Amino acid sequence: MVERKENPATLEGGSTRKAEGSPDSANTNQSDVFGDSSEDGVNYQNMGWVGTTAMMLKSMLGLGILSIPSVFNSLGLVPGLICLWTIALVTTWSGSIVGRFKLNHPEVYSIDDAGKLMFGKPGRIIFGVAVVLYWMFLAGSGLITLTIGLNSLSLHGTCTAVFMVVAALASFVVGSQQTLDRLTWLAWLGLAGVISSVIALTISVSLADRPRSAPKTGPWHSDWKAVRHPDLEDGISSVALLIFAYAGIPNFFSIISEMKQPEHYHRALIISQSTITLLYTIIGSVVYVYCGSYVESPAISSTSVTMARICYGLALPGLLFTTVFMIHVASKYVFIHVLKKTAARHIAAPTKIHWMTWLGSTFSVTMIAYLIASGIPVFSGLTSLIGALFGTFMTFQAMGCMWLYDNFKLERQRRNVWWRATLALSVFVIVSGCFLTVAGTYGSVINVMATYKPGGSEPWTCADNSGLT
Repeated sequence: MVERKENPATLEGGSTRKAEGSPDSANTNQSDVFGDSSEDGVNYQNMGWVGTTAMMLKSMLGLGILSIPSVFNSLGLVPGLICLWTIALVTTWSGSIVGRFKLNHPEVYSIDDAGKLMFGKPGRIIFGVAVVLYWMFLAGSGLITLTIGLNSLSLHGTCTAVFMVVAALASFVVGSQQTLDRLTWLAWLGLAGVISSVIALTISVSLADRPRSAPKTGPWHSDWKAVRHPDLEDGISSVALLIFAYAGIPNFFSIISEMKQPEHYHRALIISQSTITLLYTIIGSVVYVYCGSYVESPAISSTSVTMARICYGLALPGLLFTTVFMIHVASKYVFIHVLKKTAARHIAAPTKIHWMTWLGSTFSVTMIAYLIASGIPVFSGLTSLIGALFGTFMTFQAMGCMWLYDNFKLERQRRNVWWRATLALSVFVIVSGCFLTVAGTYGSVINVMATYKPGGSEPWTCADNSGLT
């Protein structure tokens, strides 16, 4: 790793930060990332901790929760819950590392900045490529889900490729808002919509005689299992889906960078992670127990046609926000890095160059997400691939390396039991993350390839992907 600069004061557990009372101790200075804004410029750091909580919740809750019941179907309820809670604990720790690292290094905006601090220019390139691809693939997954929702609401009213274009245009327009605080209203609306949708789904499957894809005649009882024995590909792909459900952690760098008071970050993190895990546990368990092996992915498709349309209608703002958020943060990354190297004064000033660069970034990111969604139009396959290939790397290995960077060279006399335990956890997270990245990517690619066999999915198709018609 690159040698780090020592700060005069340290956080508990060995993390370094600027001395208390210094100008940068509690608040990230705008000049660290966005430059100084004038009165008529763009104030990027204007988001409170309540809005931050909504951003965190909605950056996670949306696409991931729709895959949880199918994960339980693959692993069995008990192993599924154990894996879910384990990943929840690891990602909560990872989220706390984001907050501490940002406070220690205010100049960091995205995970690629952390990569440069730790590994120099190669680190920036590797982490930068990974995070941008991750955001673009997530946006593509969001576009697929939007087309499923639009097909469901309209009962396949037109070609799916047309819905894909509509979803991409809407995401581009809304995602072109310049600051995250201007999107908090959509985050709250989307959060309420997704929670209402999954609650309606849960009630619906619990009251229905049987799930929609189950045999229509004869007696039927749910065939849910406490323990299943999947093969390697299915098992690892299912774990990758769980990681995907928590893979919003790398987005938290962008979120904390736009907070008014970054010291309130951990408050929002704990509320967000607790709420997400509780919802995943309850919704995933109930839907799987009532649907058994006939559970679909996305889970909304497991209920009746009428209820599926209602659930997708409720969830649509949330699905839109997920796509918008990913397009926004990816575009912001491109925007900042382009202008930092050429004309930094235009980052916060509403000039012609500012607007051309910003809109060019959002359009380019949206177009790439559209191409990904059209080329890999399989929800579960794409989300599993994202979780394994990008989510694991940035949620596991990157966070373990960040803790080591800030804490490994702590003075010997201060290396207490807590330090040693966290050191062991960091190494475990890195090693397990490497295994899950390789094995999960292999399993996900095998599953995606299987969908392209005769009778499977096709790119740029007009076919209905909702399964309701």
